[in-house]
Amino acid sequence: MSVVFVKGDLFNTPNLKALAHGCNCKGAMGKGIAVEFKNRFPEMYKEYKSLCTIGDFVLGSVFIYRADPFIIFNLGTQQSWRTKAELPAIRESLKKMLSAAEQYGIAEIGLPRIGAGLGGLNWGDVKEVIEDVCELSKINIVVFEEYQPS
Repeated sequence: MSVVFVKGDLFNTPNLKALAHGCNCKGAMGKGIAVEFKNRFPEMYKEYKSLCTIGDFVLGSVFIYRADPFIIFNLGTQQSWRTKAELPAIRESLKKMLSAAEQYGIAEIGLPRIGAGLGGLNWGDVKEVIEDVCELSKINIVVFEEYQPS
């Protein structure tokens, strides 16, 4: 459908009930927007950490968590908080997210600037991957390029 880039607050956008963010595969959500996900969805964090501990959350994977009324897509975009995010992992996890979203009948997903903040990648490169993967999807992707309080 479309990919749009906006300023706003990912967590306080009316009618946006599916959210995604990039995660490391070591079970840490200690900085950046990940802390907000951890604080808002503590049970999700516990499950994510457990999956990382047993090796079931890896680069390119997606951990889907339902927290009524939200669905959260945790994307495996970097191996560790000490390493950079990886473009192939971003590409693969986005594809898996879109496939799952179609199965769930999700029309729209909100996404922050994955991989480019603490992930250490160039935003232009990440943006290109997002556009490439998502442009032909049936799902609308709303990328929050810049935080703006609602």
